[in-house]
Amino acid sequence: MTDVAPLPRGVTVLERGWLSSNNVVFTTGVTSVVDTGYFTHSAQTLALVQRELAGNALQSIVNTHLHSDHCGGNAALQAAYPGSRLLIPPGQADAVARWDEAQLSYTETGQSCARFSFDGVLRPGASVLLGESHWEVHAAPGHDPHSVILFEPDERALISADALWENGFGVVFPELDGASAFDEVGATLDVIEALAPRLVVPGHGSPFAGREKVGAAIARARSRLARFVANPSRHASHAMKVLVKFKLLEWQRVEFEQLVRWAEGMPYMRRVHSRFFGDAPLRDWLDEMTAELTKSGALGREGSIVYNI
Repeated sequence: MTDVAPLPRGVTVLERGWLSSNNVVFTTGVTSVVDTGYFTHSAQTLALVQRELAGNALQSIVNTHLHSDHCGGNAALQAAYPGSRLLIPPGQADAVARWDEAQLSYTETGQSCARFSFDGVLRPGASVLLGESHWEVHAAPGHDPHSVILFEPDERALISADALWENGFGVVFPELDGASAFDEVGATLDVIEALAPRLVVPGHGSPFAGREKVGAAIARARSRLARFVANPSRHASHAMKVLVKFKLLEWQRVEFEQLVRWAEGMPYMRRVHSRFFGDAPLRDWLDEMTAELTKSGALGREGSIVYNI
């Protein structure tokens, strides 16, 4: 947990790691939580939020986007706080209402999310009352075409989700399906730069503050984006390694053959393999990926067992 003094009074950032997104908890005014982590951590998310609220009710749940690591705790929080209102970006409202797991990316990425309902949408150009402050809603496509970021203009505080981390940004998923989304990443960085935040609370990693740190983070993100634009297959390889690592964060240990079966059943993996790396059988490609992840220290392997580090 990180207490972020520069944020408005009554705001706490629960720094969660990479399987679950950070949670931003507002304990005064309109009690709220922004982003709720992955479903396997939902009990922990609930316990952490309950501790921060200290017996008070949760009034609002907000999702910056609907990737499984940002909304997997929604259902648990809704069950514990049935009077809370859940707000999501508008682009996937119909998919949530129908619970279309393919359109919501859960089937596509081989991930899971407990079903939840929603009460309203976060329209770019509007604002939402969280805690004691009104936060502007800004569209932030690129990583996810429907994502939003939240900006509090008095404190110049930004909840940037996966549009900007201190060392990069999230996988640009639309690019994996052939859509042109790298330009949208750049445009979102332009929006963030124009907002000139004093403090950034990213979706993953520690909050960071100050003109120099924020400017350096934007510069690193632009440099990373330029490398991906110059070599899209590099981005594709990175994306698949991220999905493998994410699954190992969930499983912790798995037989390599089970990992192969999971990859073969994951539409993103099949499409990316076919589009960028079709010369090698998928099994051999996955074996090469796990070897590279092991060499980098992200995973470990003993015989047929692949495990998280």
